[in-house]
Amino acid sequence: MLEVAGATVVLGGATVLRNVSAAVGQGEWLGVVGPNGAGKSTLIRTIVGLVPYEGQVRIAGREFALNEHRRRARAVAYVPQRPVMPRAMTVTDYVLLGRAAHHSYLGADTARDRSVAAAVLERLELTRFARRALGQLSGGEAQRALLARALVQEAPVLVMDEPTASLDLGHAQMVLELADELRRENGLCVLCAIHDLTLAAQYSEQLLVLSGGVAVASGRPGDVLSAANVSRVFGASVEVLAGRSGPAFAPVRSPTSSHKAAPLQPGGLARDGTGRLPG
Repeated sequence: MLEVAGATVVLGGATVLRNVSAAVGQGEWLGVVGPNGAGKSTLIRTIVGLVPYEGQVRIAGREFALNEHRRRARAVAYVPQRPVMPRAMTVTDYVLLGRAAHHSYLGADTARDRSVAAAVLERLELTRFARRALGQLSGGEAQRALLARALVQEAPVLVMDEPTASLDLGHAQMVLELADELRRENGLCVLCAIHDLTLAAQYSEQLLVLSGGVAVASGRPGDVLSAANVSRVFGASVEVLAGRSGPAFAPVRSPTSSHKAAPLQPGGLARDGTGRLPG
């Protein structure tokens, strides 16, 4: 369904993605993880045709030219990390933008467009916000509106770039659960770059680990995200915990950490004349 073969991206004279390959079948979920600057967002922008690249990107067996925006949009839906969301636009009007690839450049929204949008809004529990301005939404509501705009494209491939980056844990789980339910029900092919290793490991069937623009590991989450690999790629000390939904990762502080707080001694903090702490 989605194949990336030898993708290489050079921006400003620097190679930011080098010879990266990946494959995701119908109904599968591939997570992409790596430290900041690893190339995760560049890989996603390559897939959706936003940057020039060498190599091949095939979606449903077809390779699209960079200028085939509308045809590509019918094949792959994109949830960006930093979307443009006009604050005064209503949720319904924003979601309907995702239908643009299905009619002519000057064509008005059709009954079919409105029906698809209404069904997606209901599924994502956004119907009561349909006439609300985007600027009046909470972070979790706005993220669901962004997902709704992608889903109304009715594309077989869904690509998400850090969809939980600005969300608390509850809303992060809500967005990922919705995407996972739709994947299972509709056979969506999902590729998702995600910062949180625990969420990545628990929702992804396979993981691709990037570092310095290069794929350094791939496979099942429990196989590629060992404590040793996390230390090597992310420079972090973690304890890997076995959970019902997959591995979880707990940071482990060094016993010799220079940042370890010294225990407070009686009288160790100055107080003012009232007995209160200053400031």
